[in-house]
Amino acid sequence: MAIALPPVARVTQSWPRPAVPEAELAEHVRRALADAFKESGLRPGSRVAVTVGSRGIARLPELLRAIVVGIRELEGDPVLVSAMGSHGGGTSEGQRRILAGLGVTPETIGAPVLCGTEVVPLGETPEGVPVYCDRDAAGADAILLCNRIKPHTSFRGPVESGLLKILAVGLGKHPGASAIHRRGPEALGAAITSAAAAGLARLPVAGGIAILENAYHETAGIVGVPAARIPDVEPGLLQRARGYLPGIPAEELDVLVIWETGKCFSGTGMDTNVIGRMRIHGIPEPERPLYRRIVVLRLAPASEGNANGIGLADFTTRRLVEAVDFDATYTNGLTSTFTQRAMIPITMKSDREALEAALETLGFAGDAAEAKVGIIRNTLELEDVYLSPSAVAEVMSRSEAGIPADFVIHGGFQPLSFDDEGRLQPPWDVQGGENAAPENMG
Repeated sequence: MAIALPPVARVTQSWPRPAVPEAELAEHVRRALADAFKESGLRPGSRVAVTVGSRGIARLPELLRAIVVGIRELEGDPVLVSAMGSHGGGTSEGQRRILAGLGVTPETIGAPVLCGTEVVPLGETPEGVPVYCDRDAAGADAILLCNRIKPHTSFRGPVESGLLKILAVGLGKHPGASAIHRRGPEALGAAITSAAAAGLARLPVAGGIAILENAYHETAGIVGVPAARIPDVEPGLLQRARGYLPGIPAEELDVLVIWETGKCFSGTGMDTNVIGRMRIHGIPEPERPLYRRIVVLRLAPASEGNANGIGLADFTTRRLVEAVDFDATYTNGLTSTFTQRAMIPITMKSDREALEAALETLGFAGDAAEAKVGIIRNTLELEDVYLSPSAVAEVMSRSEAGIPADFVIHGGFQPLSFDDEGRLQPPWDVQGGENAAPENMG
């Protein structure tokens, strides 16, 4: 028997919004390059390997073009080198497809894009972890590390996802990523720091370009750091990035529906900082947020079939599972050693059946009008979320003023709509005008 589902309303959140103006992007990159090369210099004609990872960084092609132009203005010879560990199935073709999906090609960037898989050994860390580097990067005259600074989805430490990680794991390709992850989740942060120290000591790393993003997935800052100062500067940049991290306004939900997952949004497909789940053996789960069931409906095409992180959900759909490249997904999961995250959740025929099954397992039978339900597009774009009346009430209960100032309800509550095959019509296609009055909760 079909369950009566609760309606949802569009809710807009707002956060501080520092941003680099589009017209000033190139100038910010020039200044960052000057800072990055300040201590090492750049001899005319030097071949500079610029790292590029698998994440969907805001304005990535534009940023890389500006870096390429800036290096040439300094009389260097730039090439881009894929630095994404085992992503793309650990193959040259897979990594090239990922970059093309992000808009990064020789034609769009104006420089060669190298996606080799050969590595050179750099020895071992004091803890005995072997360290590797992409052969093309190691053979360059200079390496410019380029990455977004962001809280990691699997561990906590002074540095997480950023310049040191792309050096240790990204440029280490499949062998380097595997060696570091084999240390286990508790030692992951220390292993990355130690392997990166070996890379800084033995490779021609000139500096780094650290990218910060605000909660709206916009470029908030571009920071150039000389190689020797990266270990000291990156922890402060991580704290800045943590302050920009967005979230879902409801800290408790019965069911969170995620329209789309994928490596283009997060290394785990769904950002663990947003959904409040780790699912790593031996690592405690966060107390908040608490989402009792997570349903994920689609796999983003830009993820190239890699559904790593799908095991963070409780329910999914046949449509998603049929889009999975299991070789790429399992390569990622086995390399990270976080096998639970690569496990396929309970799989239902349609979106509606997945949502109903999630509610039924929570004791909602026949009528789920009072269920706290939230719907998001993905864990990267959280300005607009869709909440049921009970979920809105949960948010308001935590604010002395009722509706928080940074929380606006648009229009009334609308019923969820499904087609004849049970596929959910995205609520953002049917929501209407703005009205923040609490009486719209009826």
